[in-house]
Amino acid sequence: MGARPRLLLVVVAVAAAVSAPGANNFNAKNYGAKGNGVVDDTKPLMAAWKAACQTAGAVTLVVPPGSYHIGPVQFHGPCKASSLTFQLQGTLKAASDLKRFGNDWIEFGWTNGLTVVGGTIDGQGAASWPFNKCPVRKDCKVLPTSVLFVNNQNTVVKDLTSVNPKFFHLALLSTKNIKLMNLRITAPGNSPNTDGIHIECSAGVFITDTRISTGDDCISIGQGNDNVDVARVHCGPGHGMSVGSLGRYVGEGDVTRVHVRDMTFEGTTNGVRIKTWENSPTKSNAAHFTFEGMTMKDVQNPIIIDQKYCPYYNCEHKFVSGVTIKDVTFRSIKGTATTPVAVMLRCGVPCQGLVLQDIDLKFKGQGTTSSKCENAKAKYVGYMFPKPCP
Repeated sequence: MGARPRLLLVVVAVAAAVSAPGANNFNAKNYGAKGNGVVDDTKPLMAAWKAACQTAGAVTLVVPPGSYHIGPVQFHGPCKASSLTFQLQGTLKAASDLKRFGNDWIEFGWTNGLTVVGGTIDGQGAASWPFNKCPVRKDCKVLPTSVLFVNNQNTVVKDLTSVNPKFFHLALLSTKNIKLMNLRITAPGNSPNTDGIHIECSAGVFITDTRISTGDDCISIGQGNDNVDVARVHCGPGHGMSVGSLGRYVGEGDVTRVHVRDMTFEGTTNGVRIKTWENSPTKSNAAHFTFEGMTMKDVQNPIIIDQKYCPYYNCEHKFVSGVTIKDVTFRSIKGTATTPVAVMLRCGVPCQGLVLQDIDLKFKGQGTTSSKCENAKAKYVGYMFPKPCP
């Protein structure tokens, strides 16, 4: 009993030391942020960022507990800081007026050595979803992504929660060497285009120990990416894990070296999927992929290559996809499918170097599962259920 007051003093002293202000520690409330969920805190947060960004050395910007109502914000560099930690202890809540937004809400850009940690990003998207026509119209107006990382190097994002975005939760564009860890990403299963993490034109992307429940792809790997590594991610509900869609626009870059392992899919539309458009205006490659250690729990399409991807009612089928798929391995994938076709390999230009090894996918219903292939000659290794295509 006698030691408890001393222990309490030690804990208080340590807490005070951690939170004590210093030359390289910035508190958003010192720049006018209220965090009461009513006052617009956009300008105070940007002012705090600017001050932190222009300070040399290792810098920390703290957004204390509270609810911060903000419109579009640009947390841009380049910064003088050798490293900058954006420590979110509260919740950032998006404004509801769509007229205030462009293509994104929170933008971290042109930094080197940024860490974003903790807290909640609330896109308050439910009121905006009825205005999203992208699932049915090609010429739709894109709603704002909750968080965009653009032109960053050596970035860490961890312990972050994202809920109910207006469009994508997180997007990575032209980012090099980024690690995303222990994220919690949530939106209703019927929320449109709420991809969990979308990646484009990036290199060195590492996603681990994350749970994603959303209305579109849990993770979507778009064009121009190299060296993407995904491990220990739980996906569901959602549309699964996709490479693509690819081949829709002029000048798309290759997608190379994708390694996805130890994922669980639960109640999703797809498991692991590669999707490319027909009638591609330019040619590109999707190559050197490995998907392994997957568990499927009541998934409609556990393994799918679809080179005739088109989500619209009227689709042209004039030319095969301009994307060449090669050197793709599906290994150690097991579980249950809710449709009879558990393995669909529908290639346009013949897929090259496909390998399926140790596949065990049972049909949750009467009957059994099957494989369906088109322009796909695969090598089969080990146990195979359903049976390979003839």
